[in-house]
Amino acid sequence: MLIGLGVFKYVAIGWSFLLSLSDARGTIVPSRWVGLDNYQALLSDGAFRGSLTQILLFTAFIVPVTFAASLGLALLVHRIRRGRAVLRTVFLIPAAVSYVAASLLWKMCLFNGLPAGVANTLGGWFGMDPVPWLQTTSPPLYWIVLVTLRLWLQVGFYMVLFLAGLQGIPKDLYEAAALDGATGLRLLRRITLPMLRNTSVAVLMLLFIAAFQAFDEFYNLFNSGLSGTGSAPVQTPLGYLYNTAMGSQDYGLGSAGAFVLTALIVGVTLIQGRFTGFGRSEG
Repeated sequence: MLIGLGVFKYVAIGWSFLLSLSDARGTIVPSRWVGLDNYQALLSDGAFRGSLTQILLFTAFIVPVTFAASLGLALLVHRIRRGRAVLRTVFLIPAAVSYVAASLLWKMCLFNGLPAGVANTLGGWFGMDPVPWLQTTSPPLYWIVLVTLRLWLQVGFYMVLFLAGLQGIPKDLYEAAALDGATGLRLLRRITLPMLRNTSVAVLMLLFIAAFQAFDEFYNLFNSGLSGTGSAPVQTPLGYLYNTAMGSQDYGLGSAGAFVLTALIVGVTLIQGRFTGFGRSEG
């Protein structure tokens, strides 16, 4: 196990770092040493900077929405006495579906742009004309497809994490608060949310990492063949790096981008941990 982990993970990471410092075009063997030139070229590329801006905007929206939806759903399911296990399973099932399969379902069935598509059929009941969801850029309706897809895939998983946290809250706290006349939102604000602090911080961290690593749904929704996602109206950093490494076969530049994205994820995670006190002792 250690040999496999070392060869396929740590050796691969070290090799990728050497490629990021080399002129490796059309080869995965480090050849001409260029130092930080790949990093400089990458950061000066407007397309890469644009992908960073897009993923930051996507993260700023999808993280709080997913967090709120997961927490709200967990609170509702937790109040149900009978059938809680069934509901938990139903909401968790989408988390077992691959992003590729879900993306193709959203693309070819729900938001296919045809009058018979599910979204256009529902819109027709309210007098809406058929809309080419993925091709409409003004306004950018493709964001509706991306957001609904990710919510469907992720909300159930994080709901289960919140449910585990809710079940760990002692009932004595609620009973004591009820004796003092606390109800509803006051219980939520004074007991539930503070007791869910560790779970909330962990969920936020996972959501941030997952958002920055977004690739599968963007690629499969906008890609129509083997040509990559260069013509997509929105591109993530991983999509840009995929096109660079696998399309242009510039493995040096692609490896440099991978380390830049890793540094961004680590930086955001450390900042979040700093502000939320994640990992800090309670004493």
